[in-house]
Amino acid sequence: MEEDSGEGGNRNLEVQCPPGVTLGFVAEHWNLCRAVYSIQNEKKENMMRVRGPCSTYGCGSDSVFEVKSLDGVSNIGSIIRKWNGLLSAMADADHFDIHFPLDLDVKMKAMIFGACFLIDFMYFERSPPQRSR
Repeated sequence: MEEDSGEGGNRNLEVQCPPGVTLGFVAEHWNLCRAVYSIQNEKKENMMRVRGPCSTYGCGSDSVFEVKSLDGVSNIGSIIRKWNGLLSAMADADHFDIHFPLDLDVKMKAMIFGACFLIDFMYFERSPPQRSR
């Protein structure tokens, strides 16, 4: 997986399997209130949308990112960052549940996993503390 900063500073992720063969892209879309992503095929055609909660910083509850059809009507699956208690909030490990239909195309399954990696990077990873000299 390769991550780069796309147009306007939005984050984009390219998923490859095997290395050098592009399966598709996860593209971030700017939104004032919530995380919004498109899951795209190798031709950058939108295939699915991912819509996050208004706040990913909620203590005491799971953060649910819904995977939906392009028209937003059909629920395809979800990416859920599980809340495992206050002590786990201080740990350096996260627990995600990913749900999708068994008959979903294997490339799109891989793309949902790619979206999970980008969501984890964007919202739940902390930068290491900077040492002052």
